[in-house]
Amino acid sequence: MAPYSLLVTRLQKALGVRQYHVASVLCQRAKVAMSHFEPNEYIRYDLLEKNINIVRKRLNRPLTLSEKIVYGHLDDPANQEIERGKTYLRLRPDRVAMQDATAQMAMLQFISSGLPKVAVPSTIHCDHLIEAQVGGEKDLRRAKDINQEVYNFLATAGAKYGVGFWRPGSGIIHQIILENYAYPGVLLIGTDSHTPNGGGLGGICIGVGGADAVDVMAGIPWELKCPKVIGVKLTGSLSGWTSPKDVILKVAGILTVKGGTGAIVEYHGPGVDSISCTGMATICNMGAEIGATTSVFPYNHRMKKYLSKTGRADIASLADEFKDHLVPDPGCQYDQLIEINLNELKPHINGPFTPDLAHPVADVGAVAEKEGWPLDIRVGLIGSCTNSSYEDMGRSAAVAKQALAHGLKCKSQFTITPGSEQIRATIERDGYAQILREVGGIVLANACGPCIGQWDRKDIKKGEKNTIVTSYNRNFTGRNDANPETHAFVTSPEIVTALAIAGTLKFNPETDFLTGKDGKKFKLEAPDADELPRGEFDPGQDTYQHPPKDSSGQRVDVSPTSQRLQLLEPFDKWDGKDLEDLQILIKVKGKCTTDHISAAGPWLKFRGHLDNISNNLLIGAINIENGKANSVRNAVTQEFGPVPDTARYYKKHGIRWVVVGDENYGEGSSREHAALEPRHLGGRAIITKSFARIHETNLKKQGLLPLTFADPADYNKIHPVDKLTIQGLRDFAPGKPLTCIIKHPNGTQETILLNHTFNETQIEWFRAGSALNRMKELQQ
Repeated sequence: MAPYSLLVTRLQKALGVRQYHVASVLCQRAKVAMSHFEPNEYIRYDLLEKNINIVRKRLNRPLTLSEKIVYGHLDDPANQEIERGKTYLRLRPDRVAMQDATAQMAMLQFISSGLPKVAVPSTIHCDHLIEAQVGGEKDLRRAKDINQEVYNFLATAGAKYGVGFWRPGSGIIHQIILENYAYPGVLLIGTDSHTPNGGGLGGICIGVGGADAVDVMAGIPWELKCPKVIGVKLTGSLSGWTSPKDVILKVAGILTVKGGTGAIVEYHGPGVDSISCTGMATICNMGAEIGATTSVFPYNHRMKKYLSKTGRADIASLADEFKDHLVPDPGCQYDQLIEINLNELKPHINGPFTPDLAHPVADVGAVAEKEGWPLDIRVGLIGSCTNSSYEDMGRSAAVAKQALAHGLKCKSQFTITPGSEQIRATIERDGYAQILREVGGIVLANACGPCIGQWDRKDIKKGEKNTIVTSYNRNFTGRNDANPETHAFVTSPEIVTALAIAGTLKFNPETDFLTGKDGKKFKLEAPDADELPRGEFDPGQDTYQHPPKDSSGQRVDVSPTSQRLQLLEPFDKWDGKDLEDLQILIKVKGKCTTDHISAAGPWLKFRGHLDNISNNLLIGAINIENGKANSVRNAVTQEFGPVPDTARYYKKHGIRWVVVGDENYGEGSSREHAALEPRHLGGRAIITKSFARIHETNLKKQGLLPLTFADPADYNKIHPVDKLTIQGLRDFAPGKPLTCIIKHPNGTQETILLNHTFNETQIEWFRAGSALNRMKELQQ
């Protein structure tokens, strides 16, 4: 890059033009690779610049950073209709990333498409199927043995179709993306809701379902409703016990779990420079908990430093050339603006049971006493895709070291999950891992583990009321350990460590004292740790499999008798008629996340087998009729039974059915199984007060009808024993409501209106039976 940069400087002086104009002329000569693993796939800042200039001229106004990156990836920037929150954009993402639990279904769909190779750089990451039991090495060996069939399928499918494969033990997908693939200005989609982690490196990284990934891998323009932009202006600077995690915990408390729906959260302001690159990633990562499309930070020196330390100084140099396009325009307007003074921000802890229930750490003990939440902390857990960076581990180790100096160890159980093999190897080399072990910690495998329910927990029985504190992102009921009585709280790794040492929610490390082994009281100092290792990162073991140049002889085997993998059969096409006399499978009461619709934990092993995993359909949802989970009335037999069994009964007897849901239905994970399962078992529509973005799209992709009440109060008009008829499908059109006739058992009827957000393309998916069916039609 040195000769290129020198040439740029000379041309600038000779031509007297702004730096980014010169850069656009020379971009093709620069040819900076997207990653070390794809040396022939180049960053196209020249195309980004060209598209931004076209759109800026059309809109004639300053652009936010989010708009620059999103509109810079438009398939047709000259003609695309652009209106925030209204129009659908056709985009050309730069790359795709898939974690192993979702990659199975994504690759099965890609195989079903009949296409020979992926059209954009794509990767698979094995992080979800490793269960935490006793420790990293043993748990990893066990996972490789148990999941051999699935890992072999993903490895061979990756080799066959040109997808890079990160083996089990590599680390968590989002940390690996940050270390190797994310860069300022990238548009990346990933089959995991926490893909926005890459916003910490100035990219627009969006979580999607597998069918969306298939579109991009097939080279089809990807559709996204034009996002609104929520600005978060940061002033002041972080210090003391306050961490980047506290920024997003505060924002979650302000916006709630659905306040970011349909919007990109864009952080800006002078306070940004006080946050490390991995700290910015933490904030963006957990933006998924407010329903945001994604979150992003402007390119700055902290990102440049991280790129250089992770072996990508050439990308940093190129980003410097194009920096004007990697920050917001002065005077740009946001749809909503939030201001946070980091000088005044206090350490937070959110929960239990929802990630937007925010409390300052100083107050949570008193709130817990009042609410009857258990004060004793049974387990403290640090790591996860949200908080497993070198800096996170260093700050936790700084707290642990102080306790050890006074002869103390954790009163609670304590676990540590490194974010990647590179992080694991580096914290072992630099002594952090040993300090955390000495204070009582167990270092788990480089994987998701307890964060997604992959935790073989032995210290309590199911139904036992208890409290855990984590540095994770989600704390829905039963998510971590399948125990509905576990009160899970989310906070920063350093606060988790301090609370695990104290053993109680009533401890405030900013003000309270601990008693050392010598009987003397002492107070923990605010942790201080290096943002990045002083030397180079230790890469650890090589865990990456390149796709071969010639894959003509590569086989991908799926046994017809496998219990974990199943080739897909096309869903049936719409019959051209209205949906009459739909039976209500369940009317859901209250929160219904994708965890409720398609549970994880032990069910992860069936993510590649649609029929088997459909046995978990809606088993966590609460039936309004009896207040119970996984207990619904069979309208034919009048007996109560499990939801999946009832759905299978209806399917066998040709009875089409519908689900009625509450607010923000389908919040949480991007798992498209929550859409595939109801379609597979005979569902035709999901009617709710509102949907989470990813789940609504997933339902459309599989040929289901996600519909909302025109009047949310109409939710109360429907009873589980009613039948519903949806009319107007023959004239199905964007923006045109559908009519629903509610037929009560006593013979009376009511008519209500149902809204939808389908565009013309999505209506074609419905008519074809699924987006995949439509893709095949177009190929033919």
